[in-house]
Amino acid sequence: MDEKRLYDLIQEKEGYASLAFPALMRKIYVWMTLALVITGFTAYGVANSPGIMTAILTNKILFFGLIIGELALVWGVSAAINRLSLTTATMLFILYSVLNGATLSIIFLAYTMSSITSVFFITAGTFAVMAFIGYVTKTDLTSLGKILFMALIGIIIATIVNVFFVKSGTMNLIISYIGVLIFVGLTAYDSQKIKKMLIMADSMDESAQKMALLGSLTLYLDFINLFLYMLRIFGSSRD
Repeated sequence: MDEKRLYDLIQEKEGYASLAFPALMRKIYVWMTLALVITGFTAYGVANSPGIMTAILTNKILFFGLIIGELALVWGVSAAINRLSLTTATMLFILYSVLNGATLSIIFLAYTMSSITSVFFITAGTFAVMAFIGYVTKTDLTSLGKILFMALIGIIIATIVNVFFVKSGTMNLIISYIGVLIFVGLTAYDSQKIKKMLIMADSMDESAQKMALLGSLTLYLDFINLFLYMLRIFGSSRD
């Protein structure tokens, strides 16, 4: 079945979505919110623990180990979600939130607390608007999603080149603005994609809840990346 036909079927089904659908959507945002809370408290706690902070900043093996661990968890949960139990997948999501909080702790050393707080609320507002647009729009965003994914690959390559070779502050700012645009678009796209998946669910069985958990992880990543790019633009440095 091609994507256009699938989209038409989903549009038809929206008029009689099952009772499981709103419950699953609520679970997505509850899980996402809890993950953000865990990440925030972990980041703040690590930033205020001189011993742990020093270890992360001075031990390259530990720092890159955290990053590799995060990537492995995201890949593992996404690839093996059908083989994992709901409990195991949830625990891995929590573990990822903790590891991400540990690596994000360095933002408290780079930016003032007031700017981190204000940028967080700016991000939350932007995210909410774009997620809502993605949820209610009747326009199929599949093509936009493909374009944004290619743009994301491009910006990752540009970031690596700038960090290790160019080292330009202007380029970093340009990348940050493009990053914001990409994740604003991805938030709307992912919101619609998740809706498409879950509106077909007829019950709150484990399979449907695992899809919701994966959707929560996706939106969590959109939020975190949007926040970090906005922080680069609007954050006030401690220097």
